Amino acid sequence: MATSEDAGAEVNLYSARKEALIKPLLDRFSEQTGIEVNLVTGKADALLQRLKSEGAKSPADVLLTVDAGNLHRAKEAGLTQGVESATITSAVPENYRDSDGHWVGLSLRARPIIYVPERVDPSELSTYEDLADSKWKKRICIRSSSNVYNQSLVASLIFANGEEATETWAKGLVENMARPPMGGDRDQIKAAAVGECDLAIANTYYLAGMLTSDDPAEREPAEQMAIFWPNQDGRGAHVNVSGAAVTAAAKNKEAAVQLIEFLLNPESQAWYAQANGEYPVREGVEISPVLAEWGEFKADDLNLETLGELNGEAVLLMDRAGWK
Repeated sequence: MATSEDAGAEVNLYSARKEALIKPLLDRFSEQTGIEVNLVTGKADALLQRLKSEGAKSPADVLLTVDAGNLHRAKEAGLTQGVESATITSAVPENYRDSDGHWVGLSLRARPIIYVPERVDPSELSTYEDLADSKWKKRICIRSSSNVYNQSLVASLIFANGEEATETWAKGLVENMARPPMGGDRDQIKAAAVGECDLAIANTYYLAGMLTSDDPAEREPAEQMAIFWPNQDGRGAHVNVSGAAVTAAAKNKEAAVQLIEFLLNPESQAWYAQANGEYPVREGVEISPVLAEWGEFKADDLNLETLGELNGEAVLLMDRAGWK
């Protein structure tokens, strides 16, 4: 609810999410509270660098970006501040938010194995660890080691299996790559669809976005693919978040927290997750029909702070393994 103190208030948001995927919610927030939201969009790395360059003079109040690795980097660089909010802590499970209140997940994305049913029997699939088996030699498409999604996946493997075992695994995975890493997650799916590989590692929302696209060049490759949820007999499939943080330089902290709380209410969660093809971070919110078709799965309940803490180790390990 708006308060008299909110009249004329504003909040400045730096968002790595495209305008179309967040602006309708921001407009709704402004309508309900009277707080104007000034939106700046850009790539995650560019926004982090901009916050560093601007320092204490930054006009940004809220940073919205993807991957716990990026959110952790922002915290470690001193670009965020801790906030206390009972609304946030009650809405978001503990493993999807920073223990010091520096960031909170807004939506969940999984990174499963996406395969071509015509060439892969799902009974052959089991775990991320199995992707290093020689039966997958020259059959896997995955993007480069510079991508934070892969860095976070490797960080989760380090936590689960240790550094030495994960390095051995990464070397096996590199041997099984069908081609040198190139392109984004959608490119891995498209490569599998045209026969360059049989398995693609990609985040679920990319496949969801392709399946709901009006562009046949996006939709048709996706329609040839199926999802396999790995590690279901163990820790579960790797998941990550898109999330938000109040910046260290925030001049409008109260409005910033209010905006984040708004993005976590059930109605916003339903819209935000559906628009992005992701899973709501808040329990009890209905998922999109596309995601519902993929069925329920067991997610790794690893505290996502760990992904950031192990990011440097993951990057060095991938480099030693020859993961370009």
